[in-house]
Amino acid sequence: MSLPDIHCRIGLSVIFFALMLGVWGVIAFLRGTGVSNNYRGALVVGELLVIGQAVVGLILVITGYWPPDVLHFLYGIVVMLMWVMTYIYTKGAMTRREAMIYAVVSFFIMGLGIRGIMTGSQVPSCLASF
Repeated sequence: MSLPDIHCRIGLSVIFFALMLGVWGVIAFLRGTGVSNNYRGALVVGELLVIGQAVVGLILVITGYWPPDVLHFLYGIVVMLMWVMTYIYTKGAMTRREAMIYAVVSFFIMGLGIRGIMTGSQVPSCLASF
């Protein structure tokens, strides 16, 4: 498996993980439970996944792989900062309100991940088999 393929597959993982966190956050909001410790841990795992994606992307750039659209870099940087900035904005609170904020942010990250794959290459290697 090539490095661009690994980068693309991690990107898909980020998209599906963000979708799962968004749904989880909406369910927590509707149940009135707020942000649980398990949910917060999952947010940390999601952030680590995004950081891993960025490291692989940086290696790709260093080895000469460039995306056809430079917006790809913007999407990657924004995705990497979103959950961290949300934590700073909410001051680490774990109420029902924050569950919905994290849900919305997670859905936004999912959308940015999709746009990142769209701008990453003409035919993303991990999507060519579908």
